[in-house]
Amino acid sequence: MHIEKRKQGNNTKYYLSHSYRVGKKTRKIRHYLGLNLTEEKIEERREEAEKEIMQQMQAKTDLLKFSLTKKEIEKLNEYDKDVEIVHLDVDGWKAFTEKFVFNTNAIEGSTVTPEEVHDLLRHNEEATNSDEMEALNVAKAVEFIQNTDEELSLELITRLHRICFEGSKSFAGKLRDVEVVIRNAYGEIVHQGIPMEEIKRELEDMAGWYRDNSDELKPLVLAALIHNQFEYIHPFEDGNGRVGRLLLNYVLLKHGYPPINILFEDRGRYYYCLQQYSKKNSLEETLEFLVEQYLKGME
Repeated sequence: MHIEKRKQGNNTKYYLSHSYRVGKKTRKIRHYLGLNLTEEKIEERREEAEKEIMQQMQAKTDLLKFSLTKKEIEKLNEYDKDVEIVHLDVDGWKAFTEKFVFNTNAIEGSTVTPEEVHDLLRHNEEATNSDEMEALNVAKAVEFIQNTDEELSLELITRLHRICFEGSKSFAGKLRDVEVVIRNAYGEIVHQGIPMEEIKRELEDMAGWYRDNSDELKPLVLAALIHNQFEYIHPFEDGNGRVGRLLLNYVLLKHGYPPINILFEDRGRYYYCLQQYSKKNSLEETLEFLVEQYLKGME
């Protein structure tokens, strides 16, 4: 902690300042000490200010990319109450898998239609191109997250990527060794993945944070955070969206919650939510969106 001075006309304001890091960002807490103070007065007030700053620090919960107060966490956890706990039967899982496979692949540009997905999955038709192969693979990945007992880890993440893209991408299951940017329809850069040399550490930190906080936050908040942080890291050369949406549902299923299918028709809103997290450290838009997607799926 250090003393900061701010000139205001002929006066000087004094603050006790404390900087700390959350993810890649530096946060700062300032406590006002007074105006035109002597060194003696500064020292007198410093001890009490240090205590108050430490109390503020303890009242905050460090998330993956930012930190929130207890009240802010409670506000996010409120979204969880809108998710009805239901358990899918065999037919329900078949229906969900078909819809998830179509939508999650269509978001990424797949040309396979819902009818073709149905035929591939229900009639065991063979894939004739890479889009159809990825449809079959994503279905296998859904089955995997439905049944696995594995904890979230770097290995689980790369395994999901390998399941999704084995046979269709040469880098299936491998972290990227190139830098990537995401552009919108106008060619403008809307997000840049983190530097490739930081990917492994960031994914391990994310998995560690999840293990440490899985009992502190509601499942919907946990799932949204893991999904958004994964997309922010963007660890693979391609296929990050599909793996991220699988991770979203992996976390929900781990906590006994129903899976959520993000609809192709709502992809514009979905991208907006990711940008709000990336640029403004905001999770509320994502939570509102996920609840809406869940309710649409229930209908």
